[in-house]
Amino acid sequence: MSKFGPSRGELWFRLGFSLVGLALMGVALATRGFGGIAWVEVVLIASAFFGGTALWAARRLWVTREET
Repeated sequence: MSKFGPSRGELWFRLGFSLVGLALMGVALATRGFGGIAWVEVVLIASAFFGGTALWAARRLWVTREET
């Protein structure tokens, strides 16, 4: 593990937080639906943030699994 990067514990936290965020966004869409063009923008930005963070954290956990 790099001494400058986040620890594995922090990566697990980021992955879990991102997956919970994506799940909550899915629940909000299922219960409220799309309310207009603003909803599309919010969903795209939230999906990019939570999805990107989840993919990044999962990739870092996968790559660094042999180093521990």
